[in-house]
Amino acid sequence: MNDTLNRIRTAFAEAGVTGWLHACDIDSGAEIDAGGDHPVVTASVHKLCLLVALHQRAAAGVLDLTEQVECPLTDRAPGGTGLAAMLDPVRMSLRDLAYSMMAVSDNAAADLLLDRVGIDAVNRATADLGLSRTRALHTFGGLLATLREDTGPGGSQVLTDPHVIGRLRALDPARSNRSTPREMTRLLGAVWRDEACTAEHGAAIRRILGLQVWPHRMASGFPFDDVHVAGKTGSLPTLRNEVGVIEYPDGGRYAVAVFTRAAATAAVLPAADAVIGTTARIAVDAIRAAGVTRTA
Repeated sequence: MNDTLNRIRTAFAEAGVTGWLHACDIDSGAEIDAGGDHPVVTASVHKLCLLVALHQRAAAGVLDLTEQVECPLTDRAPGGTGLAAMLDPVRMSLRDLAYSMMAVSDNAAADLLLDRVGIDAVNRATADLGLSRTRALHTFGGLLATLREDTGPGGSQVLTDPHVIGRLRALDPARSNRSTPREMTRLLGAVWRDEACTAEHGAAIRRILGLQVWPHRMASGFPFDDVHVAGKTGSLPTLRNEVGVIEYPDGGRYAVAVFTRAAATAAVLPAADAVIGTTARIAVDAIRAAGVTRTA
C-alpha cells in the first residue's frame, strides 16, 4: 500500500500538481485512497451528476428523452465545443444534448438540460445516493460568469497571474460545484451496478460516458485495444480532473477519480494532463495485483 501511495504522490509532484485520487474495484470494493475525502471543485465533472438526474427523471416518466429542444443563439453558455461554438440556431432532443454535454463537454447543452431538469433535482439525485458532500451551486454558464466577474477588466489575459487565480470563486470548493474523489467513484459504481437508475437508463449513461472524445487524461494510462475507458473530464484555470471507469476483458471494472491543481498557471500543461492517466494506472494495477482493500 505505502509503495503504491508513494508512487502516486511522486507522479503528482513530478507533474507539478497537487493531486487527490480514489480508485476502487466496483464489485469487490477494494480501493486505493490518496486523498479521497478531500473536497474538490468538480468543474465539468459535475455534468455526470446532471446526466444521472436526467435519466432518473426519464425513468420516472417526468420527461421524455426524445423531447425536442430549441437552442437559440442568445444566452448560450460560452465554451469552445458543441452548441457553445456553433453559429446558428439548433433543434435537438434531450438525449442528443446529453451526448454533446458528455462527449465534448458542451456547456450550452448542459445548461439547456439544467433548464429542463433543475439544479435542485441534480442535488436531490446525488443526496439520494448518499453523496452528502457533492453539490451543485451554479449552472455551467453561471460558473463561468463568476470567472469573468472575478478576473475583472483584465479578462482571460490575467489568468496567468497567481494573485488573480487565488481570488477565483470557481476554484474554491466552498463556493463552487463540488464533491470528493471518493463520492465520485461511489457515483460511478452506482451507475455501473444499475443502482443509480433502472438498467435501461444505466446502460444509456454508460454508453454516453464511453463516447467522450478526450484521450489525453485518464485514457492515456490504458493504451490497450481490449481495455475500455469511459469517463468525464473537468477543467478550470489550474484545475484538470477526470472521473471514469476502466473495464478489462477479464471482467474487472474499476472506478477512478483524479482531481489535480497545477502550480503553474499556463493553460497548456501536457504533464498535468498525462499524470491523471499515470496515477489511475498505478492505482488500478495495484488493486488488480492485490485483490484486497487498500486505504491510506
